[in-house]
Amino acid sequence: MKGHRAPQLRRRLGRADLRAVPETRRALRELLRHWGGPGRSEIAELLTSELVTNALVHTDDGAVLTATVGPRALRVEVRDFVGRLPRPRAPDPEESTNGRGLVLVQSLADDWGVLPCEGEAGKSVWFELDAEAA
Repeated sequence: MKGHRAPQLRRRLGRADLRAVPETRRALRELLRHWGGPGRSEIAELLTSELVTNALVHTDDGAVLTATVGPRALRVEVRDFVGRLPRPRAPDPEESTNGRGLVLVQSLADDWGVLPCEGEAGKSVWFELDAEAA
């Protein structure tokens, strides 16, 4: 449809501002109020929380979140300004919550990846989630 823009959420996240995590979840929940099959928006919230938390905890600068609702899928990108690429790692059993973010994204997203930013510092970590469960 010409001139039609996909619903989108775009947020600038301040450096180490972990209050942004629940605020982002609420904004995403509102964006996805009428999107997807049962449980899909909850998965999207969880994965988005993981990417936002990783960007704010593991980088020295803020980040930019973009969530775009397409006709069949949701795409969420979190761009930070540090070139170091993340890798999923097996969580340490001694640590109750750390180390599981990218493992969750890898397990629950329909697709995901990391794109270095061309010509500038940083990367974009993204995932896509189909509107209906596969």
